[in-house]
Order: sequence, then C-alpha cells, then structure tokens
Amino acid sequence: MNLSYTDSASRTSEFSPPKMSADSMEIDDSLYSRQRYVLGDSAMQQMAQSSVFLSGMGGLGVEIAKNIVLAGVKVLTLHDTKQCETWDLGSNFFLRQDDVLTQRNRALAVHPRVAELNPYVHVETSSSSLDLSTDLSFLKRYQCVILTEARLSLQKKINDFCHFHQPPIRFIGCDAYGICVRVFCDFGDQFEVSDPTGEEAKEMFIQNITQGNPGVVTCMDSRTHGLQTGQSVLFREVNGMDSLNGTARQVTVLSPYSFTIGDTSCLQPYAHGGFFLLVKTPRTYSFETMEQQLSEPRVLTPDFSKPEAPLQIHAAMLALDAFQEQHNRLPNIGCCQDAEVLVKLTEEVNLTLTTRAPVNSELVCCLSRTAQGSLPPLSAAVGGIASQEVLKALTGKFGPLQQWFYLDAIEVVKPLQSLSAEEFIPRGDRYDGLRVCIGETMCLELHKLRVFMVGCGAIGCEMLKNFALLGVGLAKSSGEVCVTDPDLIEKSNLNRQFLFRSQHIQKPKSTTAALATLEINPEMQVDAHLNKVCPATEGVYNDLFYSRLHLVVTALDNVEARRYVDSRSVSNQKALLDSGTMGTKGHTEIIVPNLTESYNSHRDPPEEEIPFCTLKSFPAVIEHTIQWARDKFESAFAHKPTIYNMFWQTHSSAEAVLQDAAEGDSRGAFQVVKLLSRRPSQWEHCIILARLKFDKYFKRKALQLLHSFPLDTRLKDGSLFWQSPKRPPSPIEFDLKDSLHFSFVVSAARLYAEIYNIPYSEKDLSQEAVSRMLSEITIPEYRPAEKRIETDENVKKPDQMKLSVSSEEEREAIAQLEEAIAADHVTPERLRMSPRIFEKDDDLNGHMDFVAAASSLRARMYSIEVADRLKTKRIAGKIIPAIATATAAVAGLVSLELVKVVGGYGFESFNNCFFNLAIPVMVLTEAAPVKRTQIREDISFSIWDRWTVWGDQHFSLSDFIKAVLVNYGIEPTMVVHGVKMLYVPVMPGHNKRLKLTMQKLIKPSVDRRYVDLTVSFAPESDGDEDLPGPPVRYYFSSDGDAHSA
Repeated sequence: MNLSYTDSASRTSEFSPPKMSADSMEIDDSLYSRQRYVLGDSAMQQMAQSSVFLSGMGGLGVEIAKNIVLAGVKVLTLHDTKQCETWDLGSNFFLRQDDVLTQRNRALAVHPRVAELNPYVHVETSSSSLDLSTDLSFLKRYQCVILTEARLSLQKKINDFCHFHQPPIRFIGCDAYGICVRVFCDFGDQFEVSDPTGEEAKEMFIQNITQGNPGVVTCMDSRTHGLQTGQSVLFREVNGMDSLNGTARQVTVLSPYSFTIGDTSCLQPYAHGGFFLLVKTPRTYSFETMEQQLSEPRVLTPDFSKPEAPLQIHAAMLALDAFQEQHNRLPNIGCCQDAEVLVKLTEEVNLTLTTRAPVNSELVCCLSRTAQGSLPPLSAAVGGIASQEVLKALTGKFGPLQQWFYLDAIEVVKPLQSLSAEEFIPRGDRYDGLRVCIGETMCLELHKLRVFMVGCGAIGCEMLKNFALLGVGLAKSSGEVCVTDPDLIEKSNLNRQFLFRSQHIQKPKSTTAALATLEINPEMQVDAHLNKVCPATEGVYNDLFYSRLHLVVTALDNVEARRYVDSRSVSNQKALLDSGTMGTKGHTEIIVPNLTESYNSHRDPPEEEIPFCTLKSFPAVIEHTIQWARDKFESAFAHKPTIYNMFWQTHSSAEAVLQDAAEGDSRGAFQVVKLLSRRPSQWEHCIILARLKFDKYFKRKALQLLHSFPLDTRLKDGSLFWQSPKRPPSPIEFDLKDSLHFSFVVSAARLYAEIYNIPYSEKDLSQEAVSRMLSEITIPEYRPAEKRIETDENVKKPDQMKLSVSSEEEREAIAQLEEAIAADHVTPERLRMSPRIFEKDDDLNGHMDFVAAASSLRARMYSIEVADRLKTKRIAGKIIPAIATATAAVAGLVSLELVKVVGGYGFESFNNCFFNLAIPVMVLTEAAPVKRTQIREDISFSIWDRWTVWGDQHFSLSDFIKAVLVNYGIEPTMVVHGVKMLYVPVMPGHNKRLKLTMQKLIKPSVDRRYVDLTVSFAPESDGDEDLPGPPVRYYFSSDGDAHSA
C-alpha cells in the first residue's frame, strides 16, 4: 500500500533570493546567521538537501516538526491518520478550535502553520494508514524517518526496513506517555561523524617543547589545554624544532598544562614560539536495531542521583507497549486494576532484560495513571532533544545519542498521589490531557497564576507557548502573564523565535508574541510591555507590581539583566525561573524563596579582557585584530562624533571656546577642534581621509614598531623581544587592485561621509571613480617618532579626553580654531555630526565591510591567519550562537519546574539542569540549598530574610539602632544607605549623627515610603571583621504603604 501526499510550500517576498535549496546552495545569512555558528555551512547545506518523514502530529510530533522546519531541511512530510479533538488543543500549539469543530485531519490542520515557519522548506502531508501491512518502499526517498505515537511493533518493523536499506535511512522513535518520555536512535551500522563535539579549536601558545622520548609540550602562561589523551594536535610557527610545523601528533595528557607528543629526540632543539591546534578527528559510530537493543539497551543517564531510572523507565515503557498490544488501549485513568496489571507486566519484561534495574512500582503506577495524559513541557524538552538527533542524522555533525534517552517527571506527580480519582477525570476541555497528570486543583492554580516574564526572544516565545498549553494566566481566573521586551523583530530572529513571521519584522516582540499566544489559547490574559527592566523603570515595576505576582521568569541573554531581576525577585520574595542557551548548550536554574540560593549567590569568573597593549601593538590571534577593528569603528564613527555633538551643545559658540582657550581653559577642546579643522566637506575628501587612515594603520604603525623595537631587540634576560606570542609586523604598501585595500578605503570613506553628513552616489563607489580620486593624492613621507610604546599587559587603555595636551598642541588647536572662524567654516551644520551605531546584521550599511577589511589587513600585517566574514561578524558583533532545538528543550525543562513552584513542593522536588545536545549530555541536579549566615549563636539570616523598622518624622538614627536591638536582639555597629555611609563610629563626626533624624540623614523624595539599609554587627571576637546582616527596611512612617517605593 502506498501513501498519498498533499504538498505545498508558501513563499514570501521577505525570503526572496538567495533561495536555499539543492540547486542553489547559498545560505540566507540574514535568516540563519545564529544557527550557522552552531552547525557550520557544510551541515546547513546537507540539511537543505535532506528529506524527512515525521509521523504523529500530537504534542511531541508538532514540537519536532517546528524545530526541524526552523532548522531548514529540504522536505518534511507530516503524517497522521487521526482527527483533531478538543484534547489535542492542550498539547498541539498549531491546532485551533475550528480544526476540532470541523474534525480535520491533524496533519492537514497543522500543515499551513508549520509551512509558514520557514518558506525555504517544502512541507507535505500524508493521511494514509501506516501499519504492519503497509508497503514501506515509499520511505526510500527520505534520509530520516521519525515515528511518534506509533506502537512498538510498528516501530520495530520500520526500524528494520530503515537499518537494512542501502544506504541506511536514519531512524528515530519518540514516545511521550504522561510522565515518561523516550527517544531511540538507529543511524545504521557505520555512521560517520565529522565533528563529535562542535567545540571551536583554539590556538594555544607554547612555552616549551623538550627533546626526548617522549617530548613534553608545556603551554604558555599556565593556560589549560583542555585536551584528552588520544586526540591529535597540529603545530604551527614553532622556531627551532621547525620540522614539527604542519604536522599532527597524537597526545598523552600529563597535566592540565602539559602533554607528550611521542619521540622528539631526533629533532632540532626548541628555540621559541609556536602554537598548536586541536585536530578534529572524524569518528564512526555503530548502531543496533531496536529489536537488538531492547534487552541490552545503551542509555543516557540524566540524573546521577537516580542512576537506575533510565533502565526502570525502559522496562515500564516496554510493559506499557505490551499492555497496549494485549488490551488495544492505554491503562484507564486512576484505575488501580490496570496499574497492578502494568506492574506485573513490568516485572515480567524486566526478567527478559540482560541489563536491568529493580522495578520501581511507584514509577509504574504513576505511568499507568498518567499514560493517557500529557505534560506539554515534557514534550517540549524531549522534542528539542529528538530534533537535534534528527539534525545529527542528516548532517553527521555532533555525537549522536547511543541509543536510548529516557526522562520522567515523577517529581511533578508524586505529591499528588493522595488526591481523589475525581481530580484527574477528563471534563471535555483543552486541559484534559494535563488534568490527567496533575489534577483539577493544580490546573486551577495555573489558571490563576500571575507571571512576569522579562524578555521575549527565543526562550520567551517557547515559554509563552508552554504557558498557553498549561493554561497559565487565564482571564476568567484573574490570572495574567505580563511580558516585557523593548526590542523589535529582526529577520534573524525568525530562525528561532517561532511566534514571529516575516510580516512582523520591525514590530515589537512583546506585543506580537502576545497576539500569537492568544491564537494558541484565547482564554489567556497577556499584558505586553515595551520596557527594559532596570533601575530606570522601577517606577513601573515597583514593589506594588511585584506584590501582585506569583512568580518571575527570565528569558534574557545577558548576565547583568539577570542579576538585576534576581535582586528584585529576592527583595520581593518571589520565585524566579531562569534559563539560557549558548549553541547546543542550555541551563535552567530554579530560585525559590527560603529554599534555594539566588542567581546572585554565585558569580562566574569575569570574561578575560584582551590587554590594551596587545590590542594596540601586539596582536597574536585573529580575535585581537577583530576586536581592534571593532574598537576603531567605535572610536571614529560613534564615540568621537558623540563627544563632538555634546561639546557644541554645551558651548554657546566657537568664539567663546576660543576665548576660554586663550585664557588657558581648553578642557576637551583639543580633540573637538581637531575634528572640526580636519572635517571633510565633499566625498573626495572622505576618500582621501580613508586612504590616509590606511597608511596610518597598516604601514606607519608597522614601521614605527620596527623602529622602536628592531627585529634583533632583546629583553633584559637576553631573550628575543619578537618571540611568540609577539609577532613582528610587516608594513603593507597600498594597492588599489587588492580587493581588501579597496574595500577598506570605500567602507571607511562611506562611514566618514555618513558621520559628516556628506552625500555620495553608487557611481562614487566604483573602482574607476575611487581610482581617479586616489591618483591625485600625495601621501606624506613617513618619519619615525621617538615615542614610548606600551608593552605592559597590566596597563589599561587611557581616557582620550583626560590625556594631557602639550602647550604646542594647545597653540595648534587655538590657531586651527582661529583659522576656521576666519574662513567661515564654523556653521551650525559643521558643528553637528551623525554618530553611527554598529549594526552587524545589515549588509548594506558598510559597518561589517569596514570591520572585516580592517581586521583582515591587520591580520595580514602581523602574519595571522585571516578569518572569514562569518567568523568576523560573530566576534565583532558578540553574537551568541543559537538554535531552536536547545531553546525548546530549555524552556520545556524550566516549565516543568514552574508546575512544582505553583504546587508549593518541597526542596527535594526541584531540579536545575545543564545539557549539551551536541555530545549529548544532560545533567539534572538538586537546586542549591539556601545558606544561613550566623551572627550570634541564636541569630542567623539568609538572602531571603529582611528585617523591618517602622519610624516617624522624629525618629533618629539612635532610635533606629535601638529598634534593631529591641526587635532582633543585636545592635548594629554600622549603617549604610546605598553607597552613603550613614553611621560608622570610627569616622569623624559620625557619633554626632546619632541625634539626627532618619529623614534628615537620608533625605528621601516626597513619595518615598521606605529605604533598604545595609547594617553590620560587631564580631564576637576582637580582631575579626564586622559581620554583615540582612537588609533592614526602614519605613519613614508607621502607616507607610508597604508597596509604594
């Protein structure tokens, strides 16, 4: 029996050429840029030529469909034989009430919504039956087959067909039953992976290589190499032991900083310099069929506190498959008899397994009770994981799952087991699947929930989808989801932020997402804001606002914003659910009042800064040249024009500035006058300016360095100055025929024209026009200067505005300003510049052209391997690689924790998670328990504690100190408000402050009802430091409104 198809793939003008398909392998970077950094172009192109068959359009199936269409396969066939039911609305976010009323086939119903996610993907549908009698030859056109909602017997038959087909068709089986999910992968006997980890190879500089057998390599500056024994490294630029260059050697790790590379005894002695790179070694994986894997499964263990759980779920789900074969149905909801039958079946199945764990009866009973239901966040999490396996199957990028992944959500349902059977009975609405798992009472609590979500990007869209399916924040229950995000939608967002379409570009994320969420669940109340959440908006997001919330969710992409939202959540005693991704990696962190630590309780080490002297004079790797180019852009086209405008806004006229300068007050005027005197007035001047910059950056800089430090310069210890990681520069002679030279001059000239408001035409940018203008330029002869070049890596970049100006430079500035005034050059137009804000995603604005050309030229000058434009854009734009699979998984996992928070569960129920879908690895851990700080034997506090003192207008500092002693049993020895020290006894005059009123000391604004003060206490032993206390909230009047601040 053959399957029939309906197909269509919409196209929109926004996605017009370049069209990514088998016949044209251009990749639309404006759409796929963030994903390209995760997968690479080769994998992207393989996906664009791949066809995928996906059966089952339930909650799990539609998650997988969403993720792989966003990723960009060539063809996806959606297969389903079932009609839409009300029940489906609670798990399938692409079904609508109309689909249920018209009893549409599920695949046909979701088709248009799946297809519009990515117009480069051809989406087909099939509704033909797929069973044990179906002729499977139709599957030969696909590279990957995914089954969801399929019986085990059918999965085994289709898996066998795929495994033994030549070439093998990659097979993935996925199932979600209530609280348990599984993924099975079989990619054939020999599956080659080009890059098992996806980690970028970094250049590591060498301190020393010994002559010996084996030779030992030591890394420079005690940097950790991150290698594993058996891996290979490639050597470059080694001096002395030159024959190592260009060769790959297998390593044996000795320590984090050293390793051996085999026999080096016959090589020349190592002199200096050089670096090594990890060599990516392809790896071949071998898979068994599902039939072979049933009794001796290879499983991934996500929770090391429950190492036996994967095998226990394996046995329980195989028993559930057997139950369905015997009874042609799933266990009935809350039926004790069915649960007993399933436990018995599990025990029987377990005996047939070669690799087994003790049967977990509690897990089996929970599975039996919930098997008909669905937990949408669990489907989202496993859907993300399974989708990444699909991409691996198609591309050979990243290490595949071998071969089973199991996850349960027993912690969600464990505390609910004592509830009556009526709690879980279906009521004929969209929440029936969820109700089966968590009961009616919990559903009602979710409906009443008032959530504040900060950020509405990729994670935000996924979270809103999960809220919609869970019924969070329903209008009829006085619930609400408030979401805020100041950003507008860009085309690159459409690759992950699945609530947005091409017609939404340049519309606000929050309001657009809110409308899309209401389409999934019209019963929700979504309030969309366009604000940042930061100290400036505390008037909006004040304590009264937080007092109405139940919990806070962050969907942010930076640490600073997370820290701020965390501090506000802790201050207002609200639970916070945090999550984030970077490429295929993801994390979740659950913060619950009085139970866990907060986000601010731990601090990642600060990002390592590139030393100023390295950027300015001694780049060693491509990252240094890219950062230098980015800094040049910022200085010339953003910072200086901004300073220029601010200067002329605060100075009434050029004559007044001249008078001040003549009287010796030339603060800040030097840089501004220099810009004014050199200001170009026509396009030709911009070209000249750019050409002079070329000479300055890429010729004179090199000549000056080599004048200051000739190639034979030696340090005090006799070693060469120019040795690794320092690279001697080579001056570059300008050549218009060199495309890189031309690109630098034109892009720099364009930017100068834009900041100086000078018009130019397309014709002006031609090689011919530029060549004509350049032919008339005379470049001044270079004369070396006797100036000091900074070599100390600890010295910070000086502030240009604070640099001392010599009297000669002052006189020159005054003369230039007098000249400009005399020549009538000081007009309102000339006192205004237009700063440029670096925009990496607009290929037409010339910003990336300038950075890429400047970085590449500097790399050439220092003999550093040049980066392509894509890598340059990622580093210059600080782009975080991102992919929809990881976003879906992280949002699903954090949404599971939301249910536990709403249920008021105990500490042991909560899980934090870290995963890397590339390897793949997932680690679930307990949340970090809250710590208590002991002040005295009977007095302690945690981050969640806050002491309170109520005062009045006559309340003095002395009264405050007594009140803390009376209320809390200990007397403060120091009181601080923000950065202002109100009372430090050892400081002169502070004891006199004790009589002053708190009102006078703090000087609150009229509407300020309270302040949070920091207090310290004397140590118990002399010589110890003062002990910190919890924040003390001081109210200026005893009738103060606790929520107004």
